[in-house]
Amino acid sequence: MKRLIENIQTTYENFQKEATAQLEDGNKSAGTRARKSSLELEKLLKEFRKVSVAESKK
Repeated sequence: MKRLIENIQTTYENFQKEATAQLEDGNKSAGTRARKSSLELEKLLKEFRKVSVAESKK
């Protein structure tokens, strides 16, 4: 679970960097990378939910 949380943090930091580049610099390719990161985050957060629920039932 610790590894999953670290992966979520890393992916979020990447998303934040790319989204900021799109917002402040108008970098279109950064926007594409930010959207890709957001999809990865969605998958990771769903996985976190599954793991978290399983851990709470132990």
